Amino acid sequence: MSEEKEIKVAETAVETETQPEVSSEMAKIVHDPNAPVITVKELLGVGAHYGHLKRRWNPNFAQFIFTSRNNIHIINLDKTAALIAEDYAQLKDIVSKGGKVLFVGTKDVAKDAVIEEAVRSGSFYVNHRWLGGTLTNFKTISKSIKRLKDLEKLEIDGVYNTMSKKDAIKSKKEQAKLALNLEGIKEMRKLPDAMIVVDPATEHNAVAEAKLLNIPVFALLNTNSEPEGISNPIPCNDSSAKTIKLVLGVLADAIVEGKGGDVAYAYASQEGDNADFAQALKAVDKTEETKQLRSLVKADLYAIRKAKKPLGKGIRQRKKSSKNRRPAKKVAPKAAPATEAKPAEQAKTDEAAAPANSEKGTN
Repeated sequence: MSEEKEIKVAETAVETETQPEVSSEMAKIVHDPNAPVITVKELLGVGAHYGHLKRRWNPNFAQFIFTSRNNIHIINLDKTAALIAEDYAQLKDIVSKGGKVLFVGTKDVAKDAVIEEAVRSGSFYVNHRWLGGTLTNFKTISKSIKRLKDLEKLEIDGVYNTMSKKDAIKSKKEQAKLALNLEGIKEMRKLPDAMIVVDPATEHNAVAEAKLLNIPVFALLNTNSEPEGISNPIPCNDSSAKTIKLVLGVLADAIVEGKGGDVAYAYASQEGDNADFAQALKAVDKTEETKQLRSLVKADLYAIRKAKKPLGKGIRQRKKSSKNRRPAKKVAPKAAPATEAKPAEQAKTDEAAAPANSEKGTN
């Protein structure tokens, strides 16, 4: 009996020693189910509430607008946080059933975040240019993907070194061009089950193809975008790199958690972060907010001028060219050929002969 007691005591000692380590590991993976996925304070900290100029708004976006300041619309982040929580649960469910997700964002401020979060979550991505028919004509795109893989195999096998310099350069250029557009989807065997888009106004072709194929679209959209027709709109500042990074990070966490991994951005709220948007907006530094609003106004005015510049510039150039065109030189009409002047001697003989002829005629 004494031996059995000693064994039990040893087992309990081992359990007590290993228990703290197990609980600490589980604390990293398991989160509080009652905690919010993302808070208004987090979104406010990255400037997710800033919209565009009031005159650039889409009237259908009015349901997501809180107020306006300095002629800039302010997005209601209470609705944004609630929609992100719904999208998080839906994305997690899609991935847990074996679904694949495609990230799309070709804007300069979104390119880095798209590729980083897509790679972290093991998803596909397009961050350079959306090729027409990427989804609706995937068979043709698959041929280009196969060509890219063949060229990459030639490079790995060292075939480029055995080719002529001209052919090797030509093949490398073709490979680089294909990789620029297809690198993020070259392992995609079938159509994705969901698509995350940054600024559907810019990626309108991608959104249109997803609609035709009934693929749910999780779109980060600003006040100038059309929310109607988007299955999962996320109203936020889609021109801020920090905002895009945070929102894409949370959506990527849904994919990671659906695969059984650990999250990096979601459920990171702290005590006091659960205030509503109206209260959180009052605590914002007014001077800093004024600076950001002014910079947003300048950026929007620059975008408007840039959009109008090509057409106006061409018209002005044509008008200037017509005004400054040199008139054609007026060529004086050629004078009629003058009768040849008679020599002086011939004139004298004619005058002398004239009276003689007249006298003969009278006689």
